[in-house]
Amino acid sequence: MTTYTARPVEPGVLKELRDVDDAGRPCVPFVEGEGGSPLRCCLRRSRSGERVALVSYAPLRRWAAGVGVEPGAYDEQGPVFVHAEECGGPVGGGRYPFARPGALRTVRRYSSEGHILGGRLLDLPSTPDESLDAAFSEAFADPEVALVHVRAVEYGCFLYEVRRP
Repeated sequence: MTTYTARPVEPGVLKELRDVDDAGRPCVPFVEGEGGSPLRCCLRRSRSGERVALVSYAPLRRWAAGVGVEPGAYDEQGPVFVHAEECGGPVGGGRYPFARPGALRTVRRYSSEGHILGGRLLDLPSTPDESLDAAFSEAFADPEVALVHVRAVEYGCFLYEVRRP
């Protein structure tokens, strides 16, 4: 079986977002109250007392610029939580962050030109990693699919990216 990797926001991108986000707004850190915000820098939930920031991030735009394509109307930006200062990135944990039984997720497929090729809605079962593995295998069975984005249905926000193995 193919192993897929959930990719956090890249460190260089995080450095830029901690200055000015993809909507052109300055980063405004705050101290997390209760915790539980999904951090895209280290792919875990925040803890009470941590300094975090909510920034606007355009994952497809950033990927497309890196490979020299134009996503056109598929270029979305939205809110993501990150640590306010540099962190060590992901450390252990499950293969797929923010995956709990009963969570609703979309797996959006994108071509090497940055255009959407479809998606799939997942109601994660008691074995969420297996369900996500199956969705990624299904997506990458199509040779046109270059990457997928996993998003939370509740808020529509980007959680992480998975690229073709």
